[in-house]
Amino acid sequence: MGSPGELGPAATRGPRLGDLTGSLLRQGRALAADYALLAVLDARSAAMRFAWLVSGGLVAAVLVATAWLAIVAAGIVWLLGSGASWVAALGLAAALNLGGAAAVYFWMRGLMTELPFSATLRQLRGEIPAARGNDDGS
Repeated sequence: MGSPGELGPAATRGPRLGDLTGSLLRQGRALAADYALLAVLDARSAAMRFAWLVSGGLVAAVLVATAWLAIVAAGIVWLLGSGASWVAALGLAAALNLGGAAAVYFWMRGLMTELPFSATLRQLRGEIPAARGNDDGS
């Protein structure tokens, strides 16, 4: 036997392939778990932000609708003060609202000239898109 400071043949060899593979698998699993946790936390944060955005949009819509109703009511009061009849004032307010609704309807209908994801479907099918204007609504 050698001196007490010498290592035997088993001790001088490095780690075994099985040990390295096991360690690699454990670290890979831990890394995947960390990425999955990060993705879950990001998704939760995105969902909360989306909920706040939708809530803010709803509050803004209610405030805009309230302001519109106040403007229409002020117009009706002004018309009544100018000598118009109740029927004429309310009829004008209703016509104004219906005209605005029709304008929004035709604007929305113009947005739906093409089905959603049609560009993706054309790309997957290998079709060449037809020449058309800008997609910004103009």
